[in-house]
Amino acid sequence: MHKVAIPAALLCALALAGCHAQPAPPHRESPASQPAQTAAPSRAPASAETASPVPSAPPRPSGPITFTDVTAQAGIHFRHNNGAFGKKLLPETMGSGVCVIDYDNDGWPDLLFVNSADWPDHHTKRTTPALYHNNHDGTFTDVTKQAGLDVEMYGMGCAVGDYDNDGNDDIYITALGGSHLFRNLGNGRFSDVTARAGVADSGFPASAVWFDYDHDGRLDLFVAHYVEWSESGDQFCALDGTHKSYCTPERYKGESARLYRNLGNGRFEDVTKKAGLYDPSSKSLGIALVDLDNDGWLSLFVSNDTQANKLWKNNRNGTFTDEGFAAGVAYNDAGKARAGMGTDAGDYDGSGRQSIAIGNFTNEGLALYQNQGGDLFTDQGVAAGLTEPSERVLTFGLFFFDYDLDGLPDLFAANGHVADDVSVLQPSLHYAEPPLLFRNRGSGKFEDVSGKVGAAMRTAMVARGAAYLDYDSDGDLDIAINVNNGPARLLRNDNGNRNSMLRMKLVGTKSNRDAIGARVTVIAASGSKQMQMVKTGSSYLSQSEFPLTFGLGKPEPAKTVSVEIAWPSGRTESLARVAADQFITVEEGKGIISAQPIDLSPKFER
Repeated sequence: MHKVAIPAALLCALALAGCHAQPAPPHRESPASQPAQTAAPSRAPASAETASPVPSAPPRPSGPITFTDVTAQAGIHFRHNNGAFGKKLLPETMGSGVCVIDYDNDGWPDLLFVNSADWPDHHTKRTTPALYHNNHDGTFTDVTKQAGLDVEMYGMGCAVGDYDNDGNDDIYITALGGSHLFRNLGNGRFSDVTARAGVADSGFPASAVWFDYDHDGRLDLFVAHYVEWSESGDQFCALDGTHKSYCTPERYKGESARLYRNLGNGRFEDVTKKAGLYDPSSKSLGIALVDLDNDGWLSLFVSNDTQANKLWKNNRNGTFTDEGFAAGVAYNDAGKARAGMGTDAGDYDGSGRQSIAIGNFTNEGLALYQNQGGDLFTDQGVAAGLTEPSERVLTFGLFFFDYDLDGLPDLFAANGHVADDVSVLQPSLHYAEPPLLFRNRGSGKFEDVSGKVGAAMRTAMVARGAAYLDYDSDGDLDIAINVNNGPARLLRNDNGNRNSMLRMKLVGTKSNRDAIGARVTVIAASGSKQMQMVKTGSSYLSQSEFPLTFGLGKPEPAKTVSVEIAWPSGRTESLARVAADQFITVEEGKGIISAQPIDLSPKFER
């Protein structure tokens, strides 16, 4: 389905069922016909009063939901290279991330896979990140070289954001010894502006996020750091006492995260110490943006590996205070630090507050810190049914997403051990591990459905970064995974769109253009509410798509919802009677500026 701009005159009649203009008669075969419709390209668009009869919509999918590995047929041939050649250097086991970016603003999500590289003293091949352009037909084309991203580095993570508010999303890639900021030129190409921007960020960076911490309308950059490491200082560890294995971070000193304030002239200032964020004890891997008080001021949750997690609360004056211990997210219930990897924040319980999920080491299980309000959290991992199934794996990437569109955020976990020889001494553990998918059953409970949604979800891999996106524009969410020293994976969600949904892109004006930090609440006719926040980062070294997807449950004729938006600038907007099964774009201060029906039919080879 090609996304076509809808003439402004039709938006009131078709996208908002509550506008005064007389809408077209509802088509009762499928609610997919309720959103805006367009005439064939060869015809002039019909006016709101004389709109043509809505054509019959294709039948809505009704079969079981499965995830299908479509990597090969989608034309994705990326293979991660960690440079390993026997010396067991620590960075080799960390892997890299994947970011979703619509770099050419065509309305179809593209994919960026971060890559590592051979070590200088054992250089046998050249490897770079890979940017895959979405061809709108279920396939992708590798455009790395023509996009100007053909740069060799030992890459770790990535973050996408429009730091100069020019309407084109830019890319930041964290890398050992020097990260890179690529400015989107708007013509399909990127320019490396790292030196001018002052964000090279040496050391061992991990995840990164763009966010406007000081409310000046410009995106600032926060970069988590892992440990102090060099090839010459790599430590010797052995599982069997003889043969070298990858060491745990406990053998290394920590390294402080860094905060770069956007000065608005293409340059950034390192304000880490000024902001109170300097902390060389941390060994950080994941970052989740959290609006603790739902006041529009973003705080930072940082997951640490064998050290206490941090919850850096935004003091609204340019500084942050760590409230991790007081909030109850620093340790497990026994007061012990876990090996935190990836993390995400989401409103899984319908409270209107963001809770925090963390991927941990084998035998530790997933953590789920439920937000009780008042800056207090309690770990509900065991009670929610997450801990026991996840104790047998090591989780890196994870995120909340509503895979079955029932209105309850589910949880995906990408797994893979750090020791490629772990089975030698522990035969029950494996280096490659299958992912986990937990379905939200409501009432704070999750069900492990990994074995019920197709073979792809049962396939073992050494997964690291993971992100979600609707790559085929059918309304349900697919999964991209970066595999350490292995081939990337693209898992297509089939039949998730048997339920209704509303997809939404926000465009800031006074707020940052990506609307990062905007909170959107969707209210059903029954009164039930869902809240999501536009964000960067989360997962592990990765970033999912910017558009928000709200599952609306069982399809009903003429189903509508109301939408409330709290923009980062402080402005609030309400949209009444918004029809289901459409993709809308909302601009700050203008409301809906485009609305497109979602084509629910299988469009590509199945």
